[in-house]
Amino acid sequence: MKLRPPRLPERPPPGPTRPGFWRSPLRGPWLTSLFGSALLPLVLVCAVTGFLSQASYNPGLGNSLLPGGGLGFDFYFFSWPTRPSYLYAVTQGLHVTSGLIAIPLLLAKLWSVMPKLFEWPPVRSLSHLLERLSLALLVGGALFVFFTGLLNIQLYYPWPFTFLPAHYYGSFVFLAAFALHVGLKLPTVLRAFRERGVVGPLRADPRHRAREPYREGTTTPLGPDAPTMSRRTLIATVGAASLGAGFMGAAQAIGGPLRSFGLLAPHGTQLSDGPNGFQINKTAKAVGIEPAQVGRSWRLRLAGRGGIELTRDQLLAMPQRTCDLPIACVEGWSTTQSWTGVRLRDLAAAVGVEAPDRVVVESLQRAGSLREVTLSAGQVADERSLLALRVNGADLSLDHGYPARVIVPAAPGVHCTKWVSSMRFEAA
Repeated sequence: MKLRPPRLPERPPPGPTRPGFWRSPLRGPWLTSLFGSALLPLVLVCAVTGFLSQASYNPGLGNSLLPGGGLGFDFYFFSWPTRPSYLYAVTQGLHVTSGLIAIPLLLAKLWSVMPKLFEWPPVRSLSHLLERLSLALLVGGALFVFFTGLLNIQLYYPWPFTFLPAHYYGSFVFLAAFALHVGLKLPTVLRAFRERGVVGPLRADPRHRAREPYREGTTTPLGPDAPTMSRRTLIATVGAASLGAGFMGAAQAIGGPLRSFGLLAPHGTQLSDGPNGFQINKTAKAVGIEPAQVGRSWRLRLAGRGGIELTRDQLLAMPQRTCDLPIACVEGWSTTQSWTGVRLRDLAAAVGVEAPDRVVVESLQRAGSLREVTLSAGQVADERSLLALRVNGADLSLDHGYPARVIVPAAPGVHCTKWVSSMRFEAA
């Protein structure tokens, strides 16, 4: 028996599938092209810095493009450097800031193409079906990637999956659909700008309020309402929202006197006074660190060719080094403090490993995917990589990792392990 697809009525049902439902005179190929052209460089910056952030997260022989060999293998393409020390702060700050700037533009572009999402009939041919599927992946991928990133800045995770790999793999779906969309729509963009100019509809005369000429298959309304605002007002509003979001992102990334403007990172604005008065993502109480665990019975276990245990007093008796180093987190904030402690390479030498290939650092924290991290050979060898015991001339506070924490130049903040319990140095 031959199966036939259901026959759809020629007349679309009432609601958004009817062309007359969409009546804004501002919609049209030119407006969509303008928003899309503004989004393109932001998406590229966000993508490149996102891949760099991933590279910094997976030290091994180099750095893996895939989270922990998430597809069953690792693809190493370069070793994440330790110079300049602010490298991760810059790349992740750009990643978060460009993403925030893009969100209002993304919403405006979605508004401008909304009639296309409700086309009737929903599928006309195989090629039209593929175009619709790519559009669904583009819209769904964009909303998923940008809004999980936005909630991550708030340290708010209302979902059952792990943020980092989900956000990362979601970006592959979004970027693939985005690249296809750019290729398909580039002729439309070029034609819109050729016919009306890049800024032609914004000229300061009455014509800037005129709607784009109707063309079947576009988002230009067939029967538009009278305009309630000009295109200049709409674009200025979207631009102001993007610049405001970007400024808040930059404020938390740059810090200093701008820190109080980082309103999207409330955990970064509530700082106390004193040497330990800088950002804390996770407190000792939040991860279950009890004061008894870090008292006089605490010992640092070192393993290499041999093994030793050191008290905090013994660590303080070793040669100390002080370095001004930034600490930066995936949420986009960073801050530079003065850290004092023992060089990691001196600790490696203490257990007979003069040139370690890597070190595995374990925290007293009992849960969490990053309670154990691996640092690469270059990170251990850098003379500024420390097991920090003091900050800004004072002992570390419990929330900042007392009795000892790692600080490594250019490393993500989550790799600067707090409440260190053991370190295992592995030779090449």
